[in-house]
Amino acid sequence: MDWSELFFQGWSGIIRTLIVGTLAYVVLVLFVRISGKRTLAKMNAFDLVVTVALGSTLSAVLLQEAIALAEGATALGLLIALQYLVTFLSVRSKDFAKLVRSQPTLLARSGSYCSGALLDQRLTEDEVLSAVRSQGLDDLDQVEAVILESDGSLSVIPRKG
Repeated sequence: MDWSELFFQGWSGIIRTLIVGTLAYVVLVLFVRISGKRTLAKMNAFDLVVTVALGSTLSAVLLQEAIALAEGATALGLLIALQYLVTFLSVRSKDFAKLVRSQPTLLARSGSYCSGALLDQRLTEDEVLSAVRSQGLDDLDQVEAVILESDGSLSVIPRKG
């Protein structure tokens, strides 16, 4: 084993990475910009998968000499186009939206926990109470509802009066 190749294999690979990396980055930024703000919004599970896939694709284009820039740009464009198509369909069809997005879940109501929902969503009462405190409330008795949103955030609705 040649230990020197572990750290440096030649200038051609470095130059390729610099050139292709810069161009692939520009392509990705342009595609994300064209795709709109939705791509950069708070992520639900579907958006997270697309974001991870974009990062993985960019990484492959940067580091694998067998993948040409045109192929990488096509892959990035395909992922963004598919995301656009899915979001386009989901805002026009409630049934389609239910297939690709989770629904909000009621975790607490009128000062009481919804134990079944907590178990289903793998959350503890302490985690819900932490969200309540982060809203400046002392305990669950001051809360009308706590909802686990489709993006994973917890919404706390205080009681009135």
